Amino acid sequence: MNIIKPIVGFGYINGEDLIRNIERCARTCYKSASRMTTESAVPFIKNAIKLGHFSVIEHEKATANIICDRGVMAEFTRHRIGSFSVESTRYVNYKAGIEVIQPPIKDKIALAKWESAMLYAENTYRDMISLGETPEVARGVLPNSLRTEMFVTFNLREWRHFFWLRGMKGAHPQMREIAVMLLHELKSMIPAVFDDFEIDYDNNIISTKTLPAS
Repeated sequence: MNIIKPIVGFGYINGEDLIRNIERCARTCYKSASRMTTESAVPFIKNAIKLGHFSVIEHEKATANIICDRGVMAEFTRHRIGSFSVESTRYVNYKAGIEVIQPPIKDKIALAKWESAMLYAENTYRDMISLGETPEVARGVLPNSLRTEMFVTFNLREWRHFFWLRGMKGAHPQMREIAVMLLHELKSMIPAVFDDFEIDYDNNIISTKTLPAS
């Protein structure tokens, strides 16, 4: 058994091209394409977001590669306006050993119990495979903490909704951790769309005064 940390990444995103296309699409509403300049996209989009005109940022999307546990994955897939490609426990065989992501457990005794449960699940899975059961049957003993990999594609409006919902104080702590990591990257790549979000890195909390954020 191997205990790992979550990992996220977006790969290369040309934020300037994205916001120029958003501006081009949105200006159709006002027949104002003639007012586009090399500097007009950022203020135009920031003003649209400020006014709550979020539909215009649906014209562009971002795809994230995420390694998290199965519990976080399940919350991600509640966002129906998205596309998901997820590592399948039906077809992937974990007989060589499982990787798990540690929950934010503070008590040492509780942490030891969690580690014991993970080892027991791993050994039971291996025993079932060795007895001839298929991965899709043996997966029934795999824990929520099991590491999984997925690709997630949301349009930019849905990413804003995700950060507003999954980054707030009451969200699951492991989901907040992932949300902060993802937002940190998008703020650097597409600041015009995400700059109004603030990140409390000490507590993994996201906030924005721009409402509704979705």
